Amino acid sequence: MCGVFGIYAPGKDVSRLTYFGIFTLQHRGQESAGIAVSDHKRIASHKDMGLVEQVFDEEILQELTGDIAIGHTRYSTMGSSNLQNCQPALVESAKGKSLALAFNGNLVNAKELYLRMVKDNFAFIGTSDGEIIARLVGFYLERDYPLVDAIRETMLQMVGAYSVVMLARTKLVAFRDPWGIRPLCLGKLNGGFVFASETCALHVVGAELIREIEPGEIVIIDKDGVHSVVGREAICNALCVFEFIYFARPDSEIYGRCLYTARRHMGEQLAIEYPVSADMVVPIPDTGRPAAIGYARQSKIPYGEGLIKSRYIARTFIKPEQRQREMGVKLKLTPLRRELEGKHIVLVEDSIVRGTTTKGIVGLVKEFGRVKEVHVRITAPPYRYPCFYGIDTGAKEELIAASLSIDEIREYIAADSLGYLSVEGLIKAVALPKEHFCLACFDNNYPIPIEQFEGGKFTIEKIRS
Repeated sequence: MCGVFGIYAPGKDVSRLTYFGIFTLQHRGQESAGIAVSDHKRIASHKDMGLVEQVFDEEILQELTGDIAIGHTRYSTMGSSNLQNCQPALVESAKGKSLALAFNGNLVNAKELYLRMVKDNFAFIGTSDGEIIARLVGFYLERDYPLVDAIRETMLQMVGAYSVVMLARTKLVAFRDPWGIRPLCLGKLNGGFVFASETCALHVVGAELIREIEPGEIVIIDKDGVHSVVGREAICNALCVFEFIYFARPDSEIYGRCLYTARRHMGEQLAIEYPVSADMVVPIPDTGRPAAIGYARQSKIPYGEGLIKSRYIARTFIKPEQRQREMGVKLKLTPLRRELEGKHIVLVEDSIVRGTTTKGIVGLVKEFGRVKEVHVRITAPPYRYPCFYGIDTGAKEELIAASLSIDEIREYIAADSLGYLSVEGLIKAVALPKEHFCLACFDNNYPIPIEQFEGGKFTIEKIRS
């Protein structure tokens, strides 16, 4: 789900502000981090594997001087988790038209583009679709296309989800896919402007939200201000609903809706749809907390903290391998036995995707917390279909709800009861029209055709081998 950030602010310490921005977006990707900066003459960058605070220090930030910067935190879906795939992706130009690009999303037609570009003698360093986009834009710039036209030509060839921030020597650019699947917003800073995946990254640098970048829109910021043009005609609004359920921070806003409030309403809806007699409502921290508060408020069951989360363990869902996810759960959560022992509890979680994480947590509270009963409540409908637009669930066989009934899932995770929020309840909690969202992981209604994925998840590594 990568985090992207961009800033145009002459006279300000843009590399440090970008550091703060991507630090705030760390929850969107924890594999690598990078910053690129332009002083209007050259683009300098630094990127590496690891968390933002591991990749950057004071000495590095002081070397990244300029007026324009972009930053990236990576969560890999296509392309291995390695240094070659760290972003921003840089394309050097002999004509002085170099660029740096940071990308969030997933191209459905990456295989087709990659094979064609290799045939046309494009040289790739890594295996990410972000590099495909950067090299396509660079190709058109080398042939003297104006910047807007170079981006338009690239957008015409891309099929899939993408929110992009791009740095040219004198300009900061953002563009978004015509389906609007991945979030991207524009903010105003005293003396400049900011792009970010989420509004929480605006607040930390002192910027105020102006608006969302629209589907298919290109926004360019330069010395003359902000310019908006159509890159591709918008096809629909299909924002990934998991931004509301899990990915975005609760202090962010999307389309005027506070994520914390929406998640609390999800909990209230759950209590209406799946009531139960219990002694305490317990969240699985951190994303389950607002919904647990809502469930407790609606059901009149006391709310309590029954699991303590280590502050030093990253999000387990976005670990690149299943074994890492399972180890992360064991290290991340500790039951409060004196709070839980002998109680009947409602355990509130945002989603069940593969099932192993939830099973491990139920086992923890039963074995070490010594609870009498565990009633699991999920603030998402059953996750039955894979995502091809930027979440690492590209294989249906990995999804527990794709092959098991709800009662079979309850038995697998060893819960005493299990309730999922309905799609109707989810939409009511979010308080936006259903047509604003991609719900394909729940209802198999994909806004972008996915025929290319028949037979398994595509990776460039498979082609190279």
